[in-house]
Amino acid sequence: MKWATAISRKTSFNEALAECARGVRASLGPGPITLALAFATPHFAEFYGRLHKVLDKLLGPETLLGCSAGGVIGGGEEVEGLPAVSVTAARLPEVVVRSFYLDGPLPDLDDPPDSWEKLVGVERIDAPQFVLLADPFTGLPEVLLAGLDYAFPNSVKIGGLASGATSPGLNALFLDGEAHTSGVVGVALSGNVAVDTIVAQGCKPVGDLMRITSCEANIVYELGGRAAFSVLQELFAGLDERDRKLARTSLFLGVAMDEFKEEIEVGDFLIRNIIGIDPKGEAIAIGEYLQEGMRVRFHIRDADASAEDLHAMLAGYESTLPQKDTVSGALLFSCLGRGEHLYKKPNFDTGVFKQYLEEVPVGGFFCNGEIGPVGGTSFLHGYTSSFALFRPRESGWSGTIGS
Repeated sequence: MKWATAISRKTSFNEALAECARGVRASLGPGPITLALAFATPHFAEFYGRLHKVLDKLLGPETLLGCSAGGVIGGGEEVEGLPAVSVTAARLPEVVVRSFYLDGPLPDLDDPPDSWEKLVGVERIDAPQFVLLADPFTGLPEVLLAGLDYAFPNSVKIGGLASGATSPGLNALFLDGEAHTSGVVGVALSGNVAVDTIVAQGCKPVGDLMRITSCEANIVYELGGRAAFSVLQELFAGLDERDRKLARTSLFLGVAMDEFKEEIEVGDFLIRNIIGIDPKGEAIAIGEYLQEGMRVRFHIRDADASAEDLHAMLAGYESTLPQKDTVSGALLFSCLGRGEHLYKKPNFDTGVFKQYLEEVPVGGFFCNGEIGPVGGTSFLHGYTSSFALFRPRESGWSGTIGS
C-alpha cells in the first residue's frame, strides 16, 4: 500500500492537474493507481466537467473521487481563497474499491440492513470502510450516516461536505467520468485495508462534568438537579476574563458518548452548539437530541484551544501505534472555519500532523461540514478536522481517536 499527494497553485486548470499528476507519479512510481481523490477550488468551476478526462490521461486511476472545495490540502500545504487543485492517489494491492452515487430517496431507517447494502453495493461481510463526499444542499448526510451505522456498525465512515459555492447546484461531486451537482458520492474500501480516525473538534472543557436530569428533545431543563440556566450563570461567574469573553460567542455543550467510561478524556465528547437560551424558562437549547442521564460538560473554542486539542488527539494516536510506518497515507477533512482564518498562519493542521506522522502524505480539503465518528457513532460536525489514516489490515492493529 502506497499513498502520495500533490498540490498546485497554477491558474490554468490543465496545468494545475498536470503539476499534481507529476508530483503524485514521482512519489508512486510506475504502475497502476487504484484510487485518486481530487479537490478543486471554485475558480475552476467552468472546467469541473473535464477533470476526469485530464486525470485519466495523466494518471489513469481505476477510481476517481472528489469535489469542489473552498480550500484544498496536499503536498504539505493548505491553500485557501486562491485558485488551487490537490490530488491524492493510492496504490492499494489486495483492496477492492466499490464506488457509488446517491441522489434520491434513501431507505427508511426501519428498513432491513440489506436495503442499505444494496444502496451502496457492498455487504457487511466485506467489512467495508467508507469515504463520503456530499453536497450540503441535497445530500442528507445525517440520514445517510444513521443508515450506514445501522447496516455497517463496525465500518468507518469519514468525509466531508463539498464547499466553495453558496447556492444549490453550484458545488460539484466528482465520481469517475461524472461531475454531479447534488447528492452523495463515495467509495467503500474492502480487503487488506484498515482506516483509523482522528476527530479533533477544537474545544477545551470548562466547568464540571454533569448529568442531564431533565430534558425534552434538544431542550435541557436541569443539569445535576438544578435549573440549566442557573448552572450556566454560575459557570460564567467562575470563568476568568478571557474565557468569559470567549464563552459569550463560542460556548458549546459536549456530550459524553460512552456512558460506561469512568474517566472522560479529550475526544470523548460530541461537541454541539448552544442554539438558544430561555432565562424565563431557565432552559437551554442544544443542536442535538438528548436524553436524561447523559453526562455533559460545557466547552469553549478559540485558536489556542483548537491547537491544544489537535496536538492532544495526534499525540494520543501516535502513542498507540506499534510502528509509525504502518500508516501509508491520510485524508484530512477540515472545516472552512479553521485554517488561516482561525490560526492566523498557513498550513497549521498539516504542520501539526507532520510533527507526529512526518512521513505520512496527507491530502484533503476544507469542508462545509465534516464527517467522522465519536463514541462509535458517525456524526456530521462543524469546526472539526477529521482525519482518515490508511494502513494494511493485516498489521493487526485497530485504533480510533475521538471515536
